[in-house]
Formats: sequence, structure tokens, C-alpha cells
Amino acid sequence: MEPAVLRHLLSSVILGSVIHGSGVSALNNGLALTPPMGWLHWQRFLCQTDCKNYPSSCINEQLFMQMADIMVSNGWLKAGYKYVCIDDCWLAPNRDKNNRLQADPDRFPGGIKKLADYMHDRGLLFGIYQDVGNKTCAGFPGSRDFYELDAQTFADWGVDLLKFDGCNYGTLEDLEEGYRRMAIALNRTGRDIVYSCEWPLYARQEAHVNYTEVAEYCNSWRNFGDIDDSWASVKMILDFTATLQEQLVPAAGPGAWNDPDMLVIGNFGLSWDQQVTQMALWAIMAAPLLMSNDLRAISPESTALLQNQEVIAINQDPLGIQGYRLLKVNNFDLWEKPLASGSLAISVTNREEIGGPRYFLLVRAILWDGLSCDACYVTQLLPKRYEYGYYNSSQVLKVPVNPSGTVLLRLE
Repeated sequence: MEPAVLRHLLSSVILGSVIHGSGVSALNNGLALTPPMGWLHWQRFLCQTDCKNYPSSCINEQLFMQMADIMVSNGWLKAGYKYVCIDDCWLAPNRDKNNRLQADPDRFPGGIKKLADYMHDRGLLFGIYQDVGNKTCAGFPGSRDFYELDAQTFADWGVDLLKFDGCNYGTLEDLEEGYRRMAIALNRTGRDIVYSCEWPLYARQEAHVNYTEVAEYCNSWRNFGDIDDSWASVKMILDFTATLQEQLVPAAGPGAWNDPDMLVIGNFGLSWDQQVTQMALWAIMAAPLLMSNDLRAISPESTALLQNQEVIAINQDPLGIQGYRLLKVNNFDLWEKPLASGSLAISVTNREEIGGPRYFLLVRAILWDGLSCDACYVTQLLPKRYEYGYYNSSQVLKVPVNPSGTVLLRLE
């Protein structure tokens, strides 16, 4: 899509957000006014239930307690990462005699309420996983036919976020009605529970997604399959998001976020430049920042990247505009994200995977015309902080970008 056409398409969304706070009709629970931040077990720890042979990576209460302690002691909570979230495989094989969900008694001997209390005592918030169908993706009991009971159970336990998957859902009508019913049931409990859906991910396989409706029921939603710990996976998600941005960007805003899935920074599959790219683009896209890594073994460099307050501020900008790909040229991707102050965040990604750094020539005329500065001050935030100084409409900014890397800039 040509930049001029894209700008025209998105201008009403941006203008509406600047004037009114958001162009989105979002779930009216007052939650997730900025993208949720925290830690989620799935990508790194999957469904490992063999605690005898894999004690340090088994899905049990000890794993989550350890992560909670590290989030407090190593600066993650202070940096804004509040949620500690359980994904699939926490459940016992069957519901109890009253049809209530129950945790696996061997791996969670204290039960889920004890674990939630452990998080709350440390100033953290607690997230849990369930599924709209009759079974979870890993085959444990799902919520179908029990939406109201499960919502109340989560509230009784002290849950603060529900990730609601979409496996084994039956028909498309079952899927959509299940997501609606759980949203209503959560609200009726009276407890503040952020609702993270996978409605579009599954509905897209059968029908066009009505993002206006999704945003009325969900605080965030997945559009694409699970992320892998690989550069190929990150690229695929970015390209998917850019291809559908005329649908995705207008749907996002305070209380309602497109979720490109977990941050895999600090694991095994991404080079340093690729880790920078994921952090920069997740910030630009106003994505939930839910890490899936081992905080007990993460490097200082990856820690500093994930805790970078200037980058997090772009992600958490209260205007809530999801950034968009403005230009794709010469194997560079240029994204921009208008900010509440009238300033602008820009990312330039070098999609080459061979050779050395290449220069991108940034011309002011192609950027958002809502910038509040005639001569903007340009600060590079990633990969290293650097102040370019003032930049006006007659200048060309020459930006060096490493292969598969990204430069993140703020113009103010």
C-alpha cells in the first residue's frame, strides 16, 4: 500500500484519538488502558509436567513463585512488568465434584488461591489460562458450558488476568458466543480481570473478523499463531501485522490491544540485533509486553533491553495509537507511532540478512504531519542511545541499521 493511501486511511483514527482519547469502542471494564506487561510461561516452558526429570522447568507452583520473587528483586516490577501468568497445563485432569476447576494437586499443592495471594503479597498481579472449548489445547478441562462458574471461580481465587484460548470450540457460533459469555461473566463477578482473547486467531480460519465487536468484549486479542523462539517467526508476525494493519490499527486503543504474542528476548533463537528488533517493534505496535523467558538465567544485556524505560514509555504511551508500517523500500521497513505529546516514535528495520550496516535516508516529508515541532529533536533509543540533535524539513537524516536489526528513534 502506498504511504499516501495508508495515511489517508489511518488519519481519522489518529485524529479521533488525539481529540477524544481513543477512536476505539473498547470493553468497558476500565482495565488495560495501556498494554499489559508481565511474564507468561508458555513459549519457554510449554507443557512440561514431568517434575521428577525436569524440576527447574516443570509447570508447578515453585516455578511461578521463583519468577515472582525475581520480578520483585531484579527490577522487573519497578520497570512495569506486573503480571505473572500461568498458561496451559496447570489443571487437574477433571473438575471437582461441584464441577469447579481445580489445579493439579501434585504440582500445585497449595491451590491457585495460594499462588495468587503469593503474587499479591509482593505487589504483583496474577494471570491464568483457560479455553473457550470443552478442552484446552493440551487436553485439560475447558470452560464450555461452565463460563459463569469458571469466571466466579477465577474471581474467588483472586485472578487478575484471564488468557482465554480457542481450541476445541465446535462451531464458529460456539466460539463467538463463548467469548461473549465469558466477558459478561467476568464483569458480573465484580472483580477487575483483564480479558485476553484469541477470538480473531480462530475465527479468521472461517470468517471475516469484526474487530469492532472483538474490542467490545476483549481487552486484548491474538491475531496470529504462537510465536517461536526464532527470527523467522518474528518476521512472519511483523509482516502479517503490516499486511492487515488497515483492520488492526483502527481496532486498537486504551483498553483494547492487538497482541502479536510473547517477547522471546533472552532465550536462544534471536541474535542481539533481532532482540532489539522485537523490543522496538512491540513498542511501536503498542503490543502487550508479556515476556516468556527464564528470568533466573537471562543476560544483563537482555535485561537492560527489556527494562529500557524510554522504550517502555513508547509502548505505554497513553494516547494508545498502534504504530503502523509507513514504508517498505529497498528492504527497509519504516514504522511510525504518534505519541500523546505530539511527538513521534519511528523504527527503521533492515530486512537484509547479509553484509553489514546499511544507511536509511530519513526525509521529514514522509512522516506524520501532526508533529508539533518545526525543528524536531531526534533521539535514538535503540540499539544504543544517541542524540542526533535538531532535524528540520530541509534535512535528510542518515541512519545506519545493522542486518536484521532496528533503529528506534523519538522525534519531539
